[in-house]
Amino acid sequence: MAEKKLAIHEILEIHEVLTMKQAALVKGYVSEPLIKDDQLKSIAQNHLSHTEKAIKELKELLPDRQ
Repeated sequence: MAEKKLAIHEILEIHEVLTMKQAALVKGYVSEPLIKDDQLKSIAQNHLSHTEKAIKELKELLPDRQ
């Protein structure tokens, strides 16, 4: 597969989304132990795993720093 080069504005947008996702992940990890309802806790844990996956995928889009 040919590697696509991202424009600088695309890289900056990915960084912005990545920063928001990482902040949400931290907030989720801090809040999760406070949740008492089992169904809500399950939803929060599912959200955390999806957020971790999204962060990994976003990082894969960024060019390697050398």
